[in-house]
Amino acid sequence: MAKHKPIVELVSYGIYTKWDADNKSLPKIREFTTQIPAQLDIEFGFVVNIKRAKNARMRYCIYHPGIPDESGQPMAPFDGLEYVRSNDWDFYLGDTLWEPLNNKLGNWRMTLELDGNVVADKTFCVEAELPYEGAQFWARRKFRAPF
Repeated sequence: MAKHKPIVELVSYGIYTKWDADNKSLPKIREFTTQIPAQLDIEFGFVVNIKRAKNARMRYCIYHPGIPDESGQPMAPFDGLEYVRSNDWDFYLGDTLWEPLNNKLGNWRMTLELDGNVVADKTFCVEAELPYEGAQFWARRKFRAPF
């Protein structure tokens, strides 16, 4: 009997509420975007839904924009392995910004591989100043949505 091909769907991407590793629930989407303002502790990334792939090996990787480590060398990409936990599973891959913010500017690429095949690939651009429009207009005035 032929094995079914996994189905991977990008559910959301952008800025999220704070992620809590000890909580089973995933962070909630606040804004769909690939333009990320350089703000301390901002949470950004993507959520995928994976079907028909229970126990498949999944590799995630976050490529930072040349952020220096303690010795001044560019940090290696952050990566790891995970196994798909069910046949209808949501997975969040994301990161946050920390001090100093000036060396976090640039492109942050996040990839997800399932059994060696790239199934999700998103690049986020962290910028010091975003275009002055829409939600950013209110964000600069310290107005935040109530969620």
